[in-house]
Amino acid sequence: MKLRKGDIVARLSYQCDLLFRIVALHPDYVELVGEDMRLIADAPIDDVVIVTEKERAAHQKKAKTLEEDSYLLFRQDAKLMKQRSDYEVTSEYTNESSYFELRGRVLHIDGDGLYLRKCTDLYEKLGVPVYGVHLHEKEMPEQIGSLLEMVHPDIVVVTGHDAYLKSKGSERDLKAYRHTKYFAECVRIARKHTWHRDELIIFAGACQSHFETLIKAGANFASSPERVNIHALDPVYIASRISLTSFMDRISLSGVLRNTITGERGLGGIETKGVMRRGMPMKYE
Repeated sequence: MKLRKGDIVARLSYQCDLLFRIVALHPDYVELVGEDMRLIADAPIDDVVIVTEKERAAHQKKAKTLEEDSYLLFRQDAKLMKQRSDYEVTSEYTNESSYFELRGRVLHIDGDGLYLRKCTDLYEKLGVPVYGVHLHEKEMPEQIGSLLEMVHPDIVVVTGHDAYLKSKGSERDLKAYRHTKYFAECVRIARKHTWHRDELIIFAGACQSHFETLIKAGANFASSPERVNIHALDPVYIASRISLTSFMDRISLSGVLRNTITGERGLGGIETKGVMRRGMPMKYE
């Protein structure tokens, strides 16, 4: 079996539970990133097997069903949230068509170019303004300051791939995590830019990231409380919920986590306000 960069493979030692994409080949091992999960891993060459087209098609069908279910649930919740909000402001706005919405703008920095494309497609589908940037996790702290100055976002997402390596230390040891330190440094830089957690909303982290470090650094939402894998689209659902919620309302933590694919084992956060603002008259374009 000849392996090539870009091949879709699975790990025999993990009963082929997840699909991975080969990003680098070495004499004895390969570097992998999750096909759906934001996980980065190394594996011995004799531990990986190329996934057949039939197996990949079955996986893609299952993954698509999961993503579609989450999308429909999000749209349903967003519709109910809007109906509730419209009812509450009827004294000021005579009907739904009399006002416009300024939805929160997202700066999405992603360590995976393919994931970034999937995420920006979903943002657009949900009607959320986004500026996406692909950077390697190690480069993110160097670039985030200038990106904040250029984009002036309401919401920042800093994500990519991560992993907890038991061989490198305990769960409390930040050195045991692939990229958490870079995500945390990005959060600290962003907080120097805007210190108030309701003026700049930050999501940070990927699979198995050190949740506590990211929250203490200044993130509103982060992964991963139980050090589990998170889905590639989870950050989008959190950022979009904030973008579509009025700044007059607080985000329901249970509600925003319910809209994600992974849920509260992989994602968590603190009390946060929305960032959307209404205006009138409707002549605004």
